Amino acid sequence: MKAIFVTGGKQYYVSEGDVIFVEKLNNEAGSDVTFDEVLYVDGKVGNPTVKNAKVICTVEKHGKNKKIIVFKYKPKKKYRRKQGHRQPYTKLTVKKIEVK
Repeated sequence: MKAIFVTGGKQYYVSEGDVIFVEKLNNEAGSDVTFDEVLYVDGKVGNPTVKNAKVICTVEKHGKNKKIIVFKYKPKKKYRRKQGHRQPYTKLTVKKIEVK
């Protein structure tokens, strides 16, 4: 069974047992998270969401991605700014996709 759901302003196409990385969620590691905003489940397309559909995931861990460098520069003005950023994430395992 495959589904598309929304979290953190992004859409994720998953099936049961998949491991995905999403924007950081405020849930503890080992707990379950239920996503109700499901756009697609095995041929059923919602308008805008599929009614009575859920994607249940387990939180594996929280972490930070690799550092990216943000470098601002203006020529001939001696303006240079170097800044780093590490985006936090949550690692999820898709446990179950339900449709009633």
